[in-house]
Amino acid sequence: MDQQQLEYFRNLLTSMLAEAQQKGDSTIEELTDSNEIFADPADRATVESDRAFTLRIRDRERRLIKKIREALVRMDNGTYGICEECGEEIGVSRLKARPVTRLCINCKSKQEEDERLRGD
Repeated sequence: MDQQQLEYFRNLLTSMLAEAQQKGDSTIEELTDSNEIFADPADRATVESDRAFTLRIRDRERRLIKKIREALVRMDNGTYGICEECGEEIGVSRLKARPVTRLCINCKSKQEEDERLRGD
């Protein structure tokens, strides 16, 4: 991967990180702002269901933030864009689709097939 492509992905990851952190901050504010009391149990159940859904989304964002930070570390170490399984370069088109990926498409496909066969 050349320097220009590396810089493109660094900028992309940095903007993804900022966006994910901003979403996380707004999620926390939403959850702390909703201390309502409900007379109807159905309304309370709906709010609790929405809150659980929001927390699941927040957990996904938290994991994405971790993956983005790890990708930036790999970039600093010079291993970004190298498949951790086979050691081959990960295609630019795959990195554009999933900038935090650690595996090339062939190794990822094999991993998914193994998981499917094991029933994971």
